[in-house]
Amino acid sequence: MSTNLEVGIVGLPNVGKSTLFNAITKAGAEAANYPFCTIEPNVGVVEVPDERLWTLAEMYKPRKTTPTAMRFVDIAGLVKGASQGEGLGNKFLSHIRQVDAVAQVVRCFADANITHVEGALDPLRDIEIINTELCLADLETVAKRFERTQKMAKAGDKKAQSEFAVLERLRTGLGEGQPARRLGLSEEEQALVRDLNLLTLKPVLFVANVSEDDVAAPDANPYVQAVKQYAAGEGAEVIAVSAKLEAEIAELPDEEAKQFLVELGLAESGLDKLIKAGYKLLGLITFFTAGEQEVRAWTIRQGTKAPQAAGKIHSDIERGFIRAEVVSYTDLMAAGSYGAAREKGLIRLEGKDYVMQDGDVVYFRFNV
Repeated sequence: MSTNLEVGIVGLPNVGKSTLFNAITKAGAEAANYPFCTIEPNVGVVEVPDERLWTLAEMYKPRKTTPTAMRFVDIAGLVKGASQGEGLGNKFLSHIRQVDAVAQVVRCFADANITHVEGALDPLRDIEIINTELCLADLETVAKRFERTQKMAKAGDKKAQSEFAVLERLRTGLGEGQPARRLGLSEEEQALVRDLNLLTLKPVLFVANVSEDDVAAPDANPYVQAVKQYAAGEGAEVIAVSAKLEAEIAELPDEEAKQFLVELGLAESGLDKLIKAGYKLLGLITFFTAGEQEVRAWTIRQGTKAPQAAGKIHSDIERGFIRAEVVSYTDLMAAGSYGAAREKGLIRLEGKDYVMQDGDVVYFRFNV
């Protein structure tokens, strides 16, 4: 089970997408430390910020502390007509098809020196341009499947009849410019069309790129408010960042960066917020292993069971899984040490059916 999941960064040209991606890759310049084989130049691997890891490291004083990581993919700027092959059209769409979720960067700042591809600033129009192109590409995908499924449904194939009903809804909705994720498809209905890999069915978050002056209070920016209102319609999150500022922060040593954020009155950088939001969007959680040798964070999908989580560490541990000794991070901190947590009966023995929870600190027992 791979959790090598990716968030694609999309947007119109000149919205600050590349500036943001460059800040991400600067922040992830340590990419070589992560267990990924080859990283294309347009993939940034970043540390997932997690205070719990460093607090555990203070408790265990390990020789090594290893954070978990996630991947962002820079996707070329989209233009009107991409679904018809305009700009980098088809290449752009195939890149989106390969990612697991989408972060759409929307320009919410005025700057006379940076021309807007559409001539004037209007974040909602920008979102609609991207939605329209992705809907048109999906409509083409649905149309290819439509006739074949219709024939099978008429011939009495029950599965084809269920699928055809979903395709009809998609065809109507996409034709009206509604992304598939806004059509209220149930889990079962989504499963019927999963192999179509629809672009507009991918989970999305919006990144409102604001000026440096708006960073401390982005909600005062009417453009950010408009994006938030739009995003609420599909339960999507909006992260306000200043890509320009993030690029500057990424250049600073850690301590200076922290000090700079304090001066700006910010608890964390926009980049950290974006990474955490992307992690959540992908349905990922973190568990920890801790000892004198190493304290380490591991990424798994929500709903992963203990043996499969053990397999993230080594396939032998999954194969020979006996049980997991589990304590929640909160319980461990409240107890003050692993020994104290054991005395208080806070360490649970869990079997093969245990579903891992975010923040579990685990020791796997196995026999190969």
